[in-house]
Amino acid sequence: MPEWIGDHKVLLGWLATLSLVTFIGTLIVIPILVIRIPENYFMERRHHRLPCWERHPVLRLAGVILKNAAGWLFIATGIAMLVLPGQGIITIVVGLILSDFPGKFRLERWLASRRLLIRAMNWTRSRAGRPPLQVTGT
Repeated sequence: MPEWIGDHKVLLGWLATLSLVTFIGTLIVIPILVIRIPENYFMERRHHRLPCWERHPVLRLAGVILKNAAGWLFIATGIAMLVLPGQGIITIVVGLILSDFPGKFRLERWLASRRLLIRAMNWTRSRAGRPPLQVTGT
């Protein structure tokens, strides 16, 4: 194993740099996204589309593609942060909120009903002067 580390110093350096950049990036981006979640997001029966996406189908398609790409990137980064430094679970939840897949809303509501997670998100929101997220079952 020590030979492998010695032979791949450049790769390990890049991975360490990427880990540090993602850690610092999530410390900045995740709180901003948590603060922007509407307080009744987890209470609504279905999600509402953004009004700007209704104007033109190309805007809608581009928005859906970008939103899903960002969501899956956050999910992958969050999974990595479960073993690397960072806010893994919150990052995964934000990624789930951004991405689209069958059963997404039910999964979001279940995750948001976890006491530890909703407490962390509401703590972040309270520091920004935002009302707490409303969740069924908490």
